[in-house]
Amino acid sequence: MSADEPVSLTHVDWSRLPVPVDDGAAAHLTGLALPDIGLAATDGSTVSLARLPGLSVIYAYPLTGRPDVALPAGWDEIPGARGCTPQACAFRDHYSDLRAAGADQVFGLSTQDREYQREAAERLHLPFPLLSDAALRLTTAVRLPVMLVDGATLLKRMAMIVREGVVAKVFYPVFPPDRNAADVLAWLKAQKG
Repeated sequence: MSADEPVSLTHVDWSRLPVPVDDGAAAHLTGLALPDIGLAATDGSTVSLARLPGLSVIYAYPLTGRPDVALPAGWDEIPGARGCTPQACAFRDHYSDLRAAGADQVFGLSTQDREYQREAAERLHLPFPLLSDAALRLTTAVRLPVMLVDGATLLKRMAMIVREGVVAKVFYPVFPPDRNAADVLAWLKAQKG
C-alpha cells in the first residue's frame, strides 16, 4: 500500500501482512483463575472477569483504528497488529451464534481508554461492551501477551474462553483476525457435541 492510499479499517489483504508466531506468551493462561479486577466497559459498567457467571468469550486486540486518526507508523509491519476492526466486526456478526452455542457474555478487551473504545463500539454497532485495561492492572496481574508500540503497551491479539472466572481455552496467536470469531464458535459447538 502506498503512502497516499487511504487505509481501510475493514478490508485488509491478509496475504500482505506478516503472520504472528506463537511466542509462548499465552501458554500459562489456560486453567488460570482470573483476579477480581474491575475493568471499565463501554456501556458504563465495571466488569470483573473473575465474577462473570457461566461462560464468557473475551477477545483481546491491540487498538481499534478510527477513520480520523492515523494508525501508528509501521503498523502493518508489526506481526498481528493489523485487523482490530475486522476482528470486532466478526464477533459482532457472530454474536447471536456465539450466544446460541453457549456464550453467556462476549467482550472485547484492549488497553485503550473507555472513551476511545466507546467511539468504536458505537461506530461498529457492537452488541457487546468493550473493556478497558488502560491502567494495565489485569494485563500485568495475569501477564497477558503485549507489544510496545510508540511507547504504549498494547495487547497482542488473542481470545479466551472463561468459565466461572477460570480460563478454559486460549486462542493465540490469532491470524487472520476476521476468522477469530468463527474459530471460537467452532470450538464452542464442539464442546456441546
